[in-house]
Amino acid sequence: MCGIVGIIGKSEVAQLLLEGLRRLEYRGYDSAGIATLVDGRIERRRSEGKLDRLAAQLAERPVSGRIGIAHTRWATHGVPNETNAHPIATDRVAVVHNGIIENFQELRRELTELGHGFQTQTDTEAVANLVTQHLGEGLSPEKAVEKALKRLEGAFALVLLFAGRHDLLICARRGPPLAIGYGDGEMFIGSDALALAPLTRRITYLEDGDWAVVTANGAEIFDAEGRKVERPIRETALSGALIGKGNHRHFMEKEIFEQPAVIGDTLHAHFNPTTRSVHLPALPFDLAAVPKVTIVACGTSYHAGMIAKYWLEKIARVPVETDIASEFRYRAPVMIPGGLALFISQSGETADTLAALKWAKSQGQHTAAVVNQVESSMAREADIVLPTRAGPEIGVASTKAFTTQLAVLACFAIAMARARGAIGKAEEAALSTALTEIPARAAQVLEHDGAIQKIAHRLVTARDVLYLGRGTAYPLALEGALKLKEISYIHAEGYAAGEMKHGPIALIDEEVPIIVLAPRDELFEKTASNLQEAMARGGKVVMISDEAGLASVGDRLLAGIAIPDCDPFVAPILYSIPIQLLAYHVAVLKGTDVDQPRNLAKSVTVE
Repeated sequence: MCGIVGIIGKSEVAQLLLEGLRRLEYRGYDSAGIATLVDGRIERRRSEGKLDRLAAQLAERPVSGRIGIAHTRWATHGVPNETNAHPIATDRVAVVHNGIIENFQELRRELTELGHGFQTQTDTEAVANLVTQHLGEGLSPEKAVEKALKRLEGAFALVLLFAGRHDLLICARRGPPLAIGYGDGEMFIGSDALALAPLTRRITYLEDGDWAVVTANGAEIFDAEGRKVERPIRETALSGALIGKGNHRHFMEKEIFEQPAVIGDTLHAHFNPTTRSVHLPALPFDLAAVPKVTIVACGTSYHAGMIAKYWLEKIARVPVETDIASEFRYRAPVMIPGGLALFISQSGETADTLAALKWAKSQGQHTAAVVNQVESSMAREADIVLPTRAGPEIGVASTKAFTTQLAVLACFAIAMARARGAIGKAEEAALSTALTEIPARAAQVLEHDGAIQKIAHRLVTARDVLYLGRGTAYPLALEGALKLKEISYIHAEGYAAGEMKHGPIALIDEEVPIIVLAPRDELFEKTASNLQEAMARGGKVVMISDEAGLASVGDRLLAGIAIPDCDPFVAPILYSIPIQLLAYHVAVLKGTDVDQPRNLAKSVTVE
């Protein structure tokens, strides 16, 4: 959630700050603002809603200044309005903040008694007033912040701007990520490297508990104990050129159509075409000796983990448990010694998943992270990293990150099956070959975009939609329902098709469309039987299958979407694309904000 940008520049920074916020729009937000120093005074421009409103304010009332901070806010404490928009400021300090200050009420009461006024409903204002109090006690900005940090409880990323100090920003991280960028006589701070991509590629990531004093000449970094530390400066491969929409109407559409390429890039990172075998990074443990795999994730990544459970148990013959990250450690699960805990996250910063990873390590588990951001907190924390190659995903509703996660997890399942002796060379080659065919098959699925758009017209007025599937198509049914809910705001539910008669069949009538995912695998006939039961009760069925599967049902379908013939092993990757397109086109027809759906954030960095 939320986006932070800070700049100490050689020229005026207001427009650079605004452009940095635009690169962070994918995270989701409901207000925005910037603050600069003008003749030593803190000047702010803030607005409710999207960045276009802030841009209009800046056009009407420009601000100068060669140092500044900026923020896109996703409301936690306090409603999303201009008053509560960041930066939050006193006459001496301005603050932008991601996260939650858990003891802000205590601090607020204490500071009110000391004479400080509070104009907002935010927890962040307690930080601004606390630092102001310490400045009033005669402390330097550095000492004031250091003292204030010791009082703060919770998760936060902070950047502070000080009146009269044109050469100083101070930042701190406890939980949510924060990066420092190095320029030539300029310095930058951002929530992630993408925010800074056009400005610099030389990036340092603060470790948890770090805080830093940043000037035009560099950064001094201190750990939670106040000891000066060195953090490596890395060259990031990200480029600002990667985040344009191209000829597409929305980022989500662009990212759906990038899938053949990024799935191919991901497979190339994990597959050797010469030997027709999967290869993983060097492992500090023996895959064959792992007694159990625990997969933990949130949202769409959790659905990818559910599919991986089917693959690992069926192909590698290893016990697998899947859990939602926000629930995992709170039920104190029993962890088998030597087990592998596998965590999936697009950003690698999801707070629940990162906390679960740390807890699993404390329980003696080997850890692996499937992430799209290889410089993320999760990637740095895990024993091994299995990177996806999706590139920046800007649309809040995950598409290409999901399919590249599946590609990585499929490779991992093959590698584990090989290590455990559960498959031979011939079967490994067959499964691997099926994976290499996916990019071309995905391009064929995208050729049905026009037909899927027509189907969307028949769904746009629905109040409820059901998604059904069996086997690996069951998690896809959950994912399809989630996509439709996320961006079109139509109520949708995904079910295991065999569960239909245990309750959901009561919902079926002529007004409820039913999306049936039916790859032709060993469960196809059972799924087809469930489909017939739905149609017998007036259900309007959209079936996703191959040509033979569609033909076997006949002409009673509301519509059919034909998927190229493929090995059932890789079907989940292909079958995810039409459900993404269907949700996308329904949302466009309804006129919703496709890339930034209401109330949602791309990266959930607080619990």
